Amino acid sequence: MKRVSALGLDVGKKRIGVAGCDGTGLIATGLTTINCTSWTEDVRQLKNIIEEREVDILVIGLPYNLDGTIGFQAKQVQKFANKISRSLQIPIEYVDERLTSVEAESQLKAQKKFSSRNKGAIDRRAAAIILQQWLDMRRVTISRGESKIEDSRDKKE
Repeated sequence: MKRVSALGLDVGKKRIGVAGCDGTGLIATGLTTINCTSWTEDVRQLKNIIEEREVDILVIGLPYNLDGTIGFQAKQVQKFANKISRSLQIPIEYVDERLTSVEAESQLKAQKKFSSRNKGAIDRRAAAIILQQWLDMRRVTISRGESKIEDSRDKKE
C-alpha cells in the first residue's frame, strides 16, 4: 500500500489552516496556522511544510455557497490554489468545506479548547476536517476498487 502524504488547507483572507495526515491516510491532524502576510512569505512557509512532510497532494477546502454554487470567496480560493499548484508544482484536489468552520468551532467547544480569540485553532481544526473528509472519500473509493491514489486526481466528481 502506497504511503499517503497529503496536506489539508483551509484558506482564508487572513490565515491558512494547515493539516497533515499519518502515513496510512487514516487520521488528519491540525499542524499549524499560517498568518497571511505576503504571497512570497505564505508560499515559502507552505513550501517548507510540503518539503518537510514530503507531501504529494494539497487538499483544499472550497467554500461553496449553501445552494451549491461557487461564489466570490470560492473563486478567490481557486485562484490561490491554482497559483500555489503552479508555483510549487504540486497537484490539488478540492473538498466541499461548507460549514467546516462551524463544525471545527463546536468540536473545540466540546473539547473545552475553544477561545473566540484563537481563530488559528479553528482554522487548523477546519483544515483537519477538510483533509479527513478527503481521506475518508479516498478510502471508500479505493475499497470499491474504483481508483488508485496515482489516478485519483483524474477521477470525476
